[in-house]
Amino acid sequence: MLRTRITLVVVAATLLAIVVSVVSSYRGVTGMVADQFDRALVDRADAVAAVLDAGRVPAERPDTAEQLLLPDGTVRPLSPGRAALPVPPGALAVARSGEGRLTAGTTVGDRTFGVLVLGRGEGHGALVVSQDYADAERMDQEFLGRISWTTAGSAAACAALSWLLIGRILRPMRRLARAAERISSTQDLGTALPVAGRDEVGRLTLAFEVMLDALRRSREAQQRLVQNASHELRTPLTSVRGSAELLQRARGRLAPEDEEKILGTLVAESVALDELVRELVELATDRQADEDQVPLDLAAAAEDCADRFRRRTGRVIDVGASGAGPDRDGAVVVLARPRALHRCIDNLLANAVKFSPGDTPVTVLVESAPSGTGRGGGGGRARPGAGYVRLVVRDRGPGIGPEERDAVFDRFYRGAGTQSTPGSGLGLAIVHDLVTADGGTVFAGTGPGGGGEVGFTLPRAVPAARRG
Repeated sequence: MLRTRITLVVVAATLLAIVVSVVSSYRGVTGMVADQFDRALVDRADAVAAVLDAGRVPAERPDTAEQLLLPDGTVRPLSPGRAALPVPPGALAVARSGEGRLTAGTTVGDRTFGVLVLGRGEGHGALVVSQDYADAERMDQEFLGRISWTTAGSAAACAALSWLLIGRILRPMRRLARAAERISSTQDLGTALPVAGRDEVGRLTLAFEVMLDALRRSREAQQRLVQNASHELRTPLTSVRGSAELLQRARGRLAPEDEEKILGTLVAESVALDELVRELVELATDRQADEDQVPLDLAAAAEDCADRFRRRTGRVIDVGASGAGPDRDGAVVVLARPRALHRCIDNLLANAVKFSPGDTPVTVLVESAPSGTGRGGGGGRARPGAGYVRLVVRDRGPGIGPEERDAVFDRFYRGAGTQSTPGSGLGLAIVHDLVTADGGTVFAGTGPGGGGEVGFTLPRAVPAARRG
């Protein structure tokens, strides 16, 4: 559990700091106590020596013992009835010389004594003063016991406080985790997330909210696509099924011309179904998404697509440039994905060929355009270098009214006068998705001489010389 692990880490760090502090304090306090006892021993020895020099007997103290050490090694206690304490090594030398001081320690049974040997002059031996360290040891044990209990209490208080504070800090994260688990188990993307704060957990919550919003939009788009696709697929499937059932019931009793008409319907509807399924897959998967944007000659791409349509349909398709500001080598270079760009131009040409009379030309024009004009601009991946260039395809069809300029790019949209024209209603929607993904825009309307006008804008690529 995260809360427990963090609490243990905090308590361990705090306990380590307390132990270091306790050890330092203990060593400092014991040193101070030892210095105080050593100083008291010296003061007692000086006081006893002064009393002896005055010819008097020093007053007894329960924690000290005084005795004289004669030059011949004889020990004479100054307090009647007290046993003589052991003399530390080196004390006899001080007694014989009568000069200097010697500090040492000695042990009698389980008691420790501090001993000070003080010379009293030549021939007079030395004064030996012993002090019982029992009080010092007792103070040391009391201090150690108290500091141990204080350390344990501090650690316990730190653990309890850390547990409460960490639980409070992790509470928003637990709420977010519960919301994520609920979304995972119920698949309900509308589940409300906790209120986002201003800390790191708040930013994480905000990121989750943005992600959920994107997932909601994606699911809604998928549901609309499935609903629209099912509706569009139902019409040709109904026609195919009806024609097949009619052929099954007739079993050769139909006239040749009626049978040929039904078979033609089956073929036409099968072609329509194939085109619809292909464009649905194209729209749902965006097969060009793995391409990188590269500088492309827009006019050359338009001429390439137009040439293929001329050979395929026999239509007259004119390609030209007007005020596009080509580079020095004559190319009009834009930033786009190669296959996506050709797909867009193909769809625009197919749309123009479909809705214009067979004996009328289709015109493709590459020209300069104000940046960000049209529908869906500003959200792509491209970084325009020197403005925008647009490609427009004009036909001699019925034209596109003001109320349809945006609707024609919706999926499965069919205008009021085009219901009988074959098609999936996805061609221009694919153009919209591919162009906006490259940072461009799409537009539609009625051309200057009548007829439809549909196209897109893309950011112009910076020429190599200018980049250098």
